[in-house]
Amino acid sequence: MKKFLILQLRPEDETADSEFNSILKTGGILLEQAHRIRVEQQPHLNIDLSDYSAIITGGSPFDVGIPRESKSKVQQEVESFFNRLFDQLIPADFPFLGACSGNGLLGSYCGTTISGKYREEVGIVPVSITREGENDELLKGLPGQFQALVGHKEACDEVPENAVLLATSDRCPVQMFRIRKNIYATQFHPEANANEFLVRIRIYKNHGYFPAEKAEELMETFKDVETPVANEILRRFVDKYRLDD
Repeated sequence: MKKFLILQLRPEDETADSEFNSILKTGGILLEQAHRIRVEQQPHLNIDLSDYSAIITGGSPFDVGIPRESKSKVQQEVESFFNRLFDQLIPADFPFLGACSGNGLLGSYCGTTISGKYREEVGIVPVSITREGENDELLKGLPGQFQALVGHKEACDEVPENAVLLATSDRCPVQMFRIRKNIYATQFHPEANANEFLVRIRIYKNHGYFPAEKAEELMETFKDVETPVANEILRRFVDKYRLDD
């Protein structure tokens, strides 16, 4: 079986490890079925798509929408890596699922403005599947509205050109979109669970995702929270793109 390529861009070991383990557990991916790359540590790699069955990308504390001169060298290199990747991936319609930062990077590459207009503090929000989403393989048959975990300082201002809007919410209109047939992005976190968000709240409490003084209150809110429908979307992506050699 070809492996799933898990691309991460979180500089902190604890959040990166927690996210990686959540992707494996939620997606039903065995450790030996995954190839993990922390892009912030190896931004000059070139990816051969033929080595993999699909790519999954998670979040990060980087803000795609800020001016280039305000971005660190590491962030600039990470963004250059993803631009090179999308140069290959989009023409090939290669299976990709980008969550949160993965969503912003893909939207930005496709020409959509990424800004703080539709930011969402860390929380649990209702997400609605669009009419087009009802016919997508990752969403077909799921409840028309479901709960998802979010926390982002920026988002797509509008649906990328030539993309299909699959899910939306009142506070953030572009919650999930698809490009061509196999390239997906979500603003919410389909990989995450309550424990994963407790780690992020603790590590990122001074990063502007929410008022720092609300950290303890948020951690109480997230205890025992489950988002099974959002998690099912990741599982369906993994099941759809498992490939035998």
